[in-house]
Amino acid sequence: MASTERIPAGIHNAIDYERLAPEALGAQRFAYIAGGSGMDVTVAANRAAFERWAIVPRLLRDVRGGHSRLQLAGMDLPHPFLLAPVAHGLLAHPEAERATARAAQATGSCLVASTLTSCTLEEIAAAAGPARWFQLYLQPERARTLDLLARAQAAGYRAIVLTLDANLQLPSRSALASGFVLPADCVAANLAHYPQVPAPAPRDGQSRIFQGAMRHAPTWDDLRWLLSQTRLPIWVKGVLHADDARQLQDAGVAGIVVSNHGGRGLDGSPASLAMLPTVRAAVGPDYPVLMDGGVRSGLDAFKALALGANAVLIGRLQLYALAVAGALGVAHLLQLLTEELHATMAQAGCATLSDITPEVLTPC
Repeated sequence: MASTERIPAGIHNAIDYERLAPEALGAQRFAYIAGGSGMDVTVAANRAAFERWAIVPRLLRDVRGGHSRLQLAGMDLPHPFLLAPVAHGLLAHPEAERATARAAQATGSCLVASTLTSCTLEEIAAAAGPARWFQLYLQPERARTLDLLARAQAAGYRAIVLTLDANLQLPSRSALASGFVLPADCVAANLAHYPQVPAPAPRDGQSRIFQGAMRHAPTWDDLRWLLSQTRLPIWVKGVLHADDARQLQDAGVAGIVVSNHGGRGLDGSPASLAMLPTVRAAVGPDYPVLMDGGVRSGLDAFKALALGANAVLIGRLQLYALAVAGALGVAHLLQLLTEELHATMAQAGCATLSDITPEVLTPC
């Protein structure tokens, strides 16, 4: 794994970081990060969904006062790009999430720190700016979940993002074929001090999936319990179905993330972008909805905003930029994405994010 603290020549667009990432990461780590699950059907679907929409340019619009600022959950942000929760940042860079946090602080961006980071949530908070959320996986023991909540609140995280679409993750064939194995030093720092209890093997006649991998999968009762345990707003990540979105809204969830876990969940599930309009219609125009999955440019983000997202999360591109150029690379990536969005907005006649409506798109 190679990494530099300078912007390499040839980085002109955000997606150029993906082009340079294989060299920086090495073939095995790149295969793992780039892959999803199974045959990578959903990974491909996420990208293909953006190609089904074209943006209609407009004439004679005055956009000289244009900007991409927004208010989201009480935060004043300069752009609608959040850094998605990603696990094991040490795979990409020796400073792992500390470097990403510095980039978020420098650019005024919101960082969503994963439960499975290589650095502790406290170390990340010390380097990040005030716009920071904590992504939570419910733990098998509720006491551990409560401890994580208390630590996040004490460290100044402003919201909890509960991931619900990753109870079962099967490796992608591409990662398996590469021979990737998680290095021994890639541990989940936030969980390292909790006693490790081996999972019991399923008894005869039991399923390795139903009675094994899914034995601690969250239920609606777990969500209701979590909502009662913290004063921090709870967002839910992993929503694809309109009925789930409505139920989460009714339950008191602060906002949702339309996501298929970057294709790492159910392989063959629909693209996040494809489900975004129906989810938006289900919850109404004023409920906060974010989206991730396949965003590689400011143009992609524009399409997601037009189809109902308030903002988008950046996952793989974040790791690619971190691997290629460390904290500087992540900050540069966010700058490029914002400039690409501004250029798209200007040519589409949209001076502000509120001008980006479904009418700016046409199917193609």
